[in-house]
Formats: sequence, C-alpha cells, structure tokens
Amino acid sequence: MKKSILIALITVFTFSCNTTQKLEKVSDPIGHEISEEGTKISLYGGSMSTIQVWENYINAHNDGDLEAIRSLSAEKDFKVMGPRGELLEGSDAHIEFLTQWFADNSPKWKSNYMIANEFTNKEGELRQWVTSGHDLTMNVDGIEIKVNQVHDARIVDGKVQMFYVYERAESPVE
Repeated sequence: MKKSILIALITVFTFSCNTTQKLEKVSDPIGHEISEEGTKISLYGGSMSTIQVWENYINAHNDGDLEAIRSLSAEKDFKVMGPRGELLEGSDAHIEFLTQWFADNSPKWKSNYMIANEFTNKEGELRQWVTSGHDLTMNVDGIEIKVNQVHDARIVDGKVQMFYVYERAESPVE
C-alpha cells in the first residue's frame, strides 16, 4: 500500500512540474521611422492584408480599371507624390491623370517585391505601409520605355491613403 501511495505522489508531482508555458512572440524591429523631430520609432513587419490591397491596386492599374482604382483609394485626403515632383490630391485628380497617362503610355507593371511594415506614432496611431519594387514598361509613340520604380504606399482601413513613386531609367545591361 505504501508503494502505491508513493507511486501516486511521484506521478502527481512529476506531472504538476511539467506544465506547458505559452510563450508570446514579441516581434523584433525590422528598422525604424525617423520622426520630424528626429526621433527613431521602431518599424515592425506588417500585415499581409496590406500587401493584398497594394497588389490589387497594381493589378487594377495593369488592367486600366479606373473604377477599381477609385474603389481601392481612400475617399478622404488621398494623395500621390510622383517621381518628378507631381502632387495629385484626391481621387478625381488621380483618375484624371491616369486616364490620359494610360491612353498615352500603355503602362504595365511587373512586381518584384512587396514588404509590409508598420509602426505606432506618438499619438498612438498605427501607420501601415507597403514598400514595393516594380519594372514598368511603357509604350510611347511606338517606342518601348522601361523604368524601375519603388513605391511607398500607406494603407488605412483597407484602402490606399497615399503613395510615393521613386523612379529610375532601366540601364541597357539590365
């Protein structure tokens, strides 16, 4: 009987010490944002849902689907900063620009990468961005022109709020 009680106590003791702890994964920063004041704010890997929004946006551009572009753009305070200093404010200005640009240039983007990142500013607001790289081919007056672009797009509530376009001509050896 003593052996049975001893075995039972050892068994209970063994299992009670063998608890499984749940470890919360704390993300490591992937870089930092530098505020207007010069403060470094940690950037973290962002939600893949923001990449899906940006992929849909690029696909709508490739398809020349102005209504899809408008539906994916934020209704309020939408902005585009172009590679040559262009500033388009509002979806109407963007659609007007694209209507002419699509007709004159037949642009097509080939995506090379998309990176989601996010940070929380000092006001506690989550800022979600997608940085992407693309090869853009245009046909201007029968001449094929190729450029490389990097886009930084801010995504808010599943819509494109604003984006920057950086561009360089593709070199002949690429």
